Amino acid sequence: MFTSALLKKFQGTATPFYYYDTDLLAQTLSAASKSAEKHDIELHYALKANSNKRILKLIKSAGFGADCVSGNEVKRAADCGFKANKIVFAGVGKSDEEIRFAIKKNIFCFNCESIDELKIINAIAKSENKTANIALRINPNVNAHTHHYITTGLEENKFGINVWELEAALAAIHKCKNVKLIGLHFHVGSQITDLNVFKTLCLKVNEIVQWFTNRNIFIENINLGGGLGVDYYNPDKNAIPNFENYFSLFRKFLTIEPSQKLHLEPGRAIVAQCGSLISSVLFVKKGVQTNFIILDAGMTELIRPALYQSYHKIENLTGAKRKTVLKYDVTGPICESSDCFGKSVELPETKRGDMIAIRTTGAYAESMSLEYNLRNKAKAYLAEDL
Repeated sequence: MFTSALLKKFQGTATPFYYYDTDLLAQTLSAASKSAEKHDIELHYALKANSNKRILKLIKSAGFGADCVSGNEVKRAADCGFKANKIVFAGVGKSDEEIRFAIKKNIFCFNCESIDELKIINAIAKSENKTANIALRINPNVNAHTHHYITTGLEENKFGINVWELEAALAAIHKCKNVKLIGLHFHVGSQITDLNVFKTLCLKVNEIVQWFTNRNIFIENINLGGGLGVDYYNPDKNAIPNFENYFSLFRKFLTIEPSQKLHLEPGRAIVAQCGSLISSVLFVKKGVQTNFIILDAGMTELIRPALYQSYHKIENLTGAKRKTVLKYDVTGPICESSDCFGKSVELPETKRGDMIAIRTTGAYAESMSLEYNLRNKAKAYLAEDL
């Protein structure tokens, strides 16, 4: 991925910075779009993964809709050209102001996560003299077998309406004249690499949809969220997820009528592999039991390892040809012991000023960046910028 010509361009750029390979992004978007079209699936890109404006415009140009979880994400999607009728708005804690803004924008659908929420949406829609489309986000109690911080589909999680609440939800909808039930929404977690999780979800959704059918309620849109994982260990070998296997699984196991529309919300799977965090070595320290590399990038630029112990491949771009290999704890400059990108990482002997690439950071790096310790926000560059 990193040619000698590209490395020369990096060396003239102040670190740390986010680098996006737009050729790889275009290939990923093409693969996802072609497979989705083959299986008649509507895709909504999850902005929470990466909300960089230029990245969003490329995704919008590929024909994607937008999956938003805040009012500002709805605004960002609209500003970047996503059509209102392809914007969905989820999130367990939408404020009145956010709801009102989305209603005024005439978005496609609110993914509604509680009975109280649908009542509030109804009241705000009534005050705006409008009818808001809603999908009930239902908690299917399916284990995603991923890190517990990014599991969202169990009854112990805060997300969605539980199956045993559905009768009450329908009663509330019947009384609410300014909301229209147009779909069901499900999302069980993120970075899912075992496709059997999605098979289990499909079978559970079939039962829930049948529950509505038995009550003479036709569900027009079925949204099974996102969650497809990427290969953090082999970012070059497996740069593009196998969308065909992913999408065909839903068509195989989900019972869906020709008049029903299937929606999915990929985020990480679209943008993760196209991004890298580029950093410079400030210091190399010899410890008693380990060696430390201190980078100028920290948890403020990539919080995932500190937040839920995620793995990212780390490469020394400058010293790639050095023969001596040592083990290092690769850390940042932040005043927290958790500010560590990897422990006992095997790298060529590393020196001050070496340029380091932390791979697969296109998702949940720039979008989760912080100004803790009054850090400056790292700049982002697309391939064509350098």
